[in-house]
Parts: sequence; structure tokens; C-alpha cells
Amino acid sequence: MTFLLIASFPDSILHFRGPLLDALLARGLSVHVAAPGLDAGSQWYEPLRTRGITVHDIPLRRTGMNPLADLRTLIDLWRLMRKIRPDYVLAYTIKPVIYGSLAATFAGVPRRYALITGLGYAFQGDGGQSRGLWRVLARSLYRLALRRVNKALFQNPDDEALFRTLDILPATTSSFVVNGSGVDVAAYAVVPLPASPRFLLIARLLGDKGVREYAEAARHIRSKYPHIAFTLVGWIDENPDAIAQHELDGWLADGVVEYAGRLSDVRPAIAASSVYVLPSYREGTPRTVLEAMAMGRAVITTDAPGCRETVVDGDNGFLVPVKSVSGLVAAMQQFIDDPALAGRMGGRSRAIAETKYDVHKVNQSMLEQMGVA
Repeated sequence: MTFLLIASFPDSILHFRGPLLDALLARGLSVHVAAPGLDAGSQWYEPLRTRGITVHDIPLRRTGMNPLADLRTLIDLWRLMRKIRPDYVLAYTIKPVIYGSLAATFAGVPRRYALITGLGYAFQGDGGQSRGLWRVLARSLYRLALRRVNKALFQNPDDEALFRTLDILPATTSSFVVNGSGVDVAAYAVVPLPASPRFLLIARLLGDKGVREYAEAARHIRSKYPHIAFTLVGWIDENPDAIAQHELDGWLADGVVEYAGRLSDVRPAIAASSVYVLPSYREGTPRTVLEAMAMGRAVITTDAPGCRETVVDGDNGFLVPVKSVSGLVAAMQQFIDDPALAGRMGGRSRAIAETKYDVHKVNQSMLEQMGVA
């Protein structure tokens, strides 16, 4: 039996799906992965190959609307599937789901699955004309693709309900909610908290991730408590919603945040923090929150789809309104006023991570839903 995984970020394959791929290999399946940037010279090529996985580099532009480029993606995926004849196809993120599902249908793949890991640029914000056009097109293409999958997997119930309400996911297509991508609770072990409060945000530097709100909350807190540190980890994305370079430069010049750039391993950054903050407007299930929880960190996040599933307000962290700088400041202030709070809430985070988000439990659920387990 052959299993094909289709992704848009090559670095997400091992980081987010490595344990799932290992589970498939352990069950005797021939495992293939396809994503852009997986040529023989890429940093991910050999790590995947040495795992026993067959690697395919595909032309896929993760963002933007280019009909000719997207048609090429569809055709190349169809050709790949005609060549390797997979029994299963699982695609995640918007373009792999759309074009991977359609190609799998045209190629006659018997078992086709879509994993909706978040709604992204096309579904968020008021936007302008370009976002509105992309929203209409994305929803139409999603609807076309999801009518042809055996099952759609979601990472939170709000996204599943929205797809049903908008008729993007038809009544004829079954669906299931999994607990995010999961986290390896052994690899993300608990480490001691730093001596003084340190806040951390790890994200692509997008407006919809709440990066601006985080910076403004940091500015407010540091005006009263200049010894408290705020770290920002991530990179400026090609997404149209990306933070501008001059904004980041301004925050650094003003001493608002410490910027660590893009990290291949975020565990040292989490270890150096006491509270993890994600003011996102909407998520699937935020992987960085799960990693911070596994390492025993309290969490401040928004009362938004995907985010609210990870925090029991007042137990392992605080939920704040979306786009609320004052809400972030008030939550941060509680950790400053009560230095022991981060430790108590961090312990609860670890317990929730072990019970609900252990990657092996999550993957077992996914495999059962796909009929592999």
C-alpha cells in the first residue's frame, strides 16, 4: 500500500508530520511526500530519504492567484499520482488540499483525505478588493475539491462548523475533528522557569497572528517595567498580510521586543520564557502553543477558533479578546503581580498536553479516521 502526503511548506513535513510518517512506515506502507522546495539540494531531502520516504519536488506557489501556475501544479500532481499509484492521499494547507484532492480524483486514487489546518489569509480580516477576490475564489475551489474527498479532517470544531455553514463542505462528505498536529511530549520536556517574567511569541510575522498587538502590549508593559523582556521569534512571510520590515525595525529600535529571527529549534526560546503569548485572530490548532504547553509554560491567547481549545481560562493561562491590546496587558500584568502564577499554570499546561495533545494519540486518531490503523 502506498501513501502520499502533499504539503506546501517543506520544513513542516518532518516538524509537524514526522511522527505520522513514522507511524505509516511502521505499518508497512510505502510513504511518499510531495512539496515545493524538495529538490535533491534542499536541506530536507536527505533527512526524509534516510527515513525511508520517497521525496517529490513539485511546482507550487503557496500564495497568490496565478491560474497558469496553479494549473501546472494540478497537472504535475496528477502525473505524479498516475506514476506512483497511491492508495491514500492526504493533503494539508489550502493549495495542496485543493489541487491535491482534485488531482487524486482525476488519477483515480481510492482514498482521498484533506486536513484543514487553519483558514488562512482568504478567510480572515476585512481585507480589501484583493483579499475579497481571493476569498471568493478559495471558497469556490475548496467546495469543488472537498466534494471529492472521502473525509475532511479539521483541527477545531469552529472551522468544521464554518465549512458546513458556508456549504464549502457538503453534507455528503464526512468530517472529523482531531486535536491539532499534536506534540511530542518527550521531545518537548518541562524545563525550569527563568527567574523573572519573560514573554514569548513565535509566529510568522503576519498581522493576523496578532504580532502588532503583542508589540503594543510589550511597549505598554515595558514603559512601567523595563526589566521585563519580550521575545519575538519568526520571519517576515511573503503573505500579503505580512508585517512590514520598517515596523519590525521600529520595534527593535525602540527596544520594545528582542528579535530572534527564524529558529529551526524553538525549544531554547521556550525554555528562556515564562509565559507564551499568541494573540492570533484564528488558528487551526496552534502548534507553538502545544510546544509551549508541553514544556510547562502558561499561555495567553485569544478567545478565537483554534486558540480557545488550548487554554482553560484561569487554569493553564488566560483567554483575551481578539485584537485587544488592553486584554493582553491585563493578562500579562497578572503574571507580574503574582510571580508564582506562571509555575502553577505551566504545570496545568503540561498535564493538558500529555492528556489531550500527545502526538501519538493524535496520530492514532488520524490513522483510524483514514482506515490505516
